[in-house]
Amino acid sequence: MTDNRSRWRPTSALARSLTVAGVGVGLALTLGRPALVVIVAPLLVVGALGLLHKPQQEPRVHARIGHVQLHEGQGTRTRLEVFDEDDVEVVTRVMGQVPYVALHPAEGAVAYRSGQDRPIEISPRRWGSRLLGAEKVAMMSPWAGYRWGPASIPAHEMYVLPTLTHLRTLAEAPQPIGLIGAHRSRRDGDGTEFSSIRAFHSGDRLRRINWRVSLRQGTLHVESTRAEEDTAVLLIVDAMADYGISEGVGGQESALDVTVRAAAAVAEQYLQGGDRVSLRVLSPGGEYAGYGTGTAHLRRILGLLARVRPGLPRDVAVGEIDFRAAAGSVVVVLSPMLSEALASATVRLVRRGLPVIVVDPLPPGTTPVVWPDSDPRVADLAWRMRLLDRSDLLSALASAGCPVVPWNGPRTVEEVLRRLARRTQLPRAGGT
Repeated sequence: MTDNRSRWRPTSALARSLTVAGVGVGLALTLGRPALVVIVAPLLVVGALGLLHKPQQEPRVHARIGHVQLHEGQGTRTRLEVFDEDDVEVVTRVMGQVPYVALHPAEGAVAYRSGQDRPIEISPRRWGSRLLGAEKVAMMSPWAGYRWGPASIPAHEMYVLPTLTHLRTLAEAPQPIGLIGAHRSRRDGDGTEFSSIRAFHSGDRLRRINWRVSLRQGTLHVESTRAEEDTAVLLIVDAMADYGISEGVGGQESALDVTVRAAAAVAEQYLQGGDRVSLRVLSPGGEYAGYGTGTAHLRRILGLLARVRPGLPRDVAVGEIDFRAAAGSVVVVLSPMLSEALASATVRLVRRGLPVIVVDPLPPGTTPVVWPDSDPRVADLAWRMRLLDRSDLLSALASAGCPVVPWNGPRTVEEVLRRLARRTQLPRAGGT
């Protein structure tokens, strides 16, 4: 869509050429200097040609983006469709510069003759809501006599999804509870992994009979197997604040960048294995996705992560939030643990007997953002005090039996999950 006020208007070049040509001819007639006519003749010819090619119809333009959804770091093209372009000779496009959006050409400006196609390439460099494709379009008639525009084309809002790292988990689930999946159960059932040989019972399948043992014992014996089950994974994303500087894909990451990308990687990792994943975001929007499986559920989780905005949850305190952690769920808390209320809520999940892992997304060397009117020394002192409080909270989590690991890619939680799986085989007391 374009600005309805855009019309063909004479250019300043046409006005100058006709004005200078008229003045020259007038002086030639007044002063009797025919040489002046020769001097202004080119301007007179160009002006006359511009008038002769006066446009007769108004063009219409429509911008079209090649993709409706992108992951950060991916790129697409925006093309301009021009209708009723018979009177158009040159098309000029200038796209506005937007934070975390790279353009090619870098200045976002192209000019080309009518009938050609010169798309502008755009690439969002960070997840979240991005306005893509805002530009101004101008057109020239032959001989630059008339100009159309510049007309403004509004931007398209796109929720850019966090990037994914395709990786299949190899760790055993600590507490598989469902009946669909690839994790070995502690219960006997239909599966492929051998469990034991036992006496035949009514209802056993004949193909399970072990004839060698049956002939030796004189009674029918069957082979039992372990069931293949899935697990439930609850992702708790702390988006109550952002720390550090974000430069987009390939640049410096803020704590919220690491958090969102880690949540996307863990969700994709377990959903690919047939497990059920739920998402709970601590933010003003309170984004939540219940337990689900499959590609459609992954797209839903990525869409919710793309809508995350930092800030405190509305209408409810962090300590009172119901995380909806199902029995047997693996809880992954992605938080820099700078909130005492969230640390207390995490300890309560541990005391319920749930396997809980805290993933620390705070990049090493993160410094606070200093406002222009604030004292840098005071800000540095306050940040160091917060880091001391954070160390105490992390120590309390470790004492409660909750492992805390820094994020180092999709394999971060695998070793912790193996330890948790071995720990579930040991006797333990659960609390409420």
